[in-house]
Amino acid sequence: MSDDPGASPRQSWERLPWLVRDAVVWSACLLVVAAALYLLARLAVRLAPLAIALAATLFLAALLDPLRTALGRLGFRPVLASLISLLTLIGGLAGAGLLVWTLTASEFGRLSDELDGGLDRTRDFLTGSLPVSGEQLDRWTRQALDAAGRATPDPVAGAQTALQVTGAILLGLVLLFFLLKDGRQMWRWTLDRVAAERRTLWARAGRVGWHTLSSYTRGTVFIAGVDALGIGLALVLLRVPLALPLALITFLGGFVPIVGATVAGIVAVLVALAAKGPTAALLTALAVIAVQQLEGNLLEPLVMKRQVRLHPVVILVAVTTGTLAAGIAGAFVAVPIVAVTYRVIDAVATERRRTADEPRELPPAGQPPPEPA
Repeated sequence: MSDDPGASPRQSWERLPWLVRDAVVWSACLLVVAAALYLLARLAVRLAPLAIALAATLFLAALLDPLRTALGRLGFRPVLASLISLLTLIGGLAGAGLLVWTLTASEFGRLSDELDGGLDRTRDFLTGSLPVSGEQLDRWTRQALDAAGRATPDPVAGAQTALQVTGAILLGLVLLFFLLKDGRQMWRWTLDRVAAERRTLWARAGRVGWHTLSSYTRGTVFIAGVDALGIGLALVLLRVPLALPLALITFLGGFVPIVGATVAGIVAVLVALAAKGPTAALLTALAVIAVQQLEGNLLEPLVMKRQVRLHPVVILVAVTTGTLAAGIAGAFVAVPIVAVTYRVIDAVATERRRTADEPRELPPAGQPPPEPA
């Protein structure tokens, strides 16, 4: 490091080129951050049911908080207001599922016959339009079915997964009730234990994070509902079977930005192709593209606002990372976590700059300046 054997480590460090020093410092910081993120990811994967339950609880709490607040203003006690909000959520989900099943159960019988004929038409269309033979399609189909069969979990693993999912749902409902009931008291309790000089910073970061999560949740629900309504209406007009389940898939896919809407649209087009043929599939694809263009260019800028929106590259990276870490559940929660984290970091940086720019009061004449903390 130095030609002088008697040089101290500090002197040897200062004699290095500035580029080397910066590279060493930044590399060390990146390694520490990467190690911390890796440990957090491993912990989250280990505690996947708990992590998913906590994320879903915060997501649903942000969605139900306006209802709980409105009930509180009408004179309902916090326990009763929280219970009514929770029951409203459960009743809405159960009612939607029952409605979809009731209206589409009769379609499953005729759908089997339509799919058989539709698959034959699709096979003839592909062999006539693409340079592939019927034998190749049959071989690829068998390979896909074999791969799907190998990917299917064994009964024991399936039972364990079902038990974990059930436990996570029950835990999430209990946590949601207490968060709606005592969430504000919990936050005030947390702030009371923060040092006085940092309390304002923490309070601002909490307000910004909660506002971002609430805006993201309500905006996502609204946009997903519009997508489901538009695509579902197009499927009904085109007489595509299982229009309501496909609309429900579109609604759920709306909670995974970009990727979810694309996958839901592909599923709708494939069902239309298999059941009604290429013309209906083409019209379905046009309807899906039109709805998604309306969402991306009009609804999302108006509903989400600039404070909540993220760059598409950030969204794709977040969704991919969440999917690799925790599957479908990770894809659902990745984007709101990134949005809230970004806004909180930005709010903290802004508050620190504002505090640093504030003029400090000068001490009276003859009095020494205060000692630094």
